[in-house]
Amino acid sequence: QVQLVESGGGLVQAGGSLRLSCVGSDTTIRSYAVGWFRQAPGKERDFIAGISWGGGGIDYADSVKGRFTISRDNTKNTVYLQMNSLKSEDTAVYYCAARRGTYYTDFYKYDTWGQGTQVTVSS
Repeated sequence: QVQLVESGGGLVQAGGSLRLSCVGSDTTIRSYAVGWFRQAPGKERDFIAGISWGGGGIDYADSVKGRFTISRDNTKNTVYLQMNSLKSEDTAVYYCAARRGTYYTDFYKYDTWGQGTQVTVSS
């Protein structure tokens, strides 16, 4: 089973930007849909963005539309999440997840997860 590793999190001021990366351990990820989720302390794991295996299908949560961009480079087995105009409410642990077929907004439909990367936005 493919393994996922996220990176790129950190501390940033409100209004700043970060780019998260989700790297698959092998080329299997190229045929998987990938979703980005986030979880703040005491809250549920929420869908942020999803991308189909070929990149032709993309979706975003309303809370991040116009600020976040999901993309993928299958030659590098990597899916990205570009986050701009960050707000304090974006503070959370961010996870990428992969599954065969299409992406879903429901976290329980994914069977492969990364370990998460912390994003902290200071106001």
